[in-house]
Amino acid sequence: MEIHHSKHHQTYVTNLNLSIEKLEDAVAKRDGSAILQLQSAINFNYGGHINHSIFWKNLAPPSLGGGDLQKGSGWGWLVYNKTTKALEIATTSNQDPILGHRVPLLGIDVWEHAYYLQYRNVRPDYLKAVWNVVNWKDVSERYLAASQ
Repeated sequence: MEIHHSKHHQTYVTNLNLSIEKLEDAVAKRDGSAILQLQSAINFNYGGHINHSIFWKNLAPPSLGGGDLQKGSGWGWLVYNKTTKALEIATTSNQDPILGHRVPLLGIDVWEHAYYLQYRNVRPDYLKAVWNVVNWKDVSERYLAASQ
């Protein structure tokens, strides 16, 4: 895990920081072409950074249940809080939606119908597998749109 974090994840962070610096320079120079070209790099590297640093560590455990976290059927969410301007982890029971000042960026269905046929009653295995199918580019685009 240390190698993965210090090499793979660090590359996303380094490239994201570099892209943001270039973006700030392009904005200062009012270079519209450079601004547009940098959006792809920022989306890609920000999505990679989110993927590695936030989701599994913070979103899967609440979705697993226990304590005052999500029990039974419902959803685990990554949301953007427009009031605090920060990412948050939320859970909802049943079909309850995300409301108010929170914008859903990613939802993970933890109803048994989502995983029972393939994973039986082993929700942790299902949640580990979810990360292989998340479209991080879409999540990043939702974040950028919500944070504007």
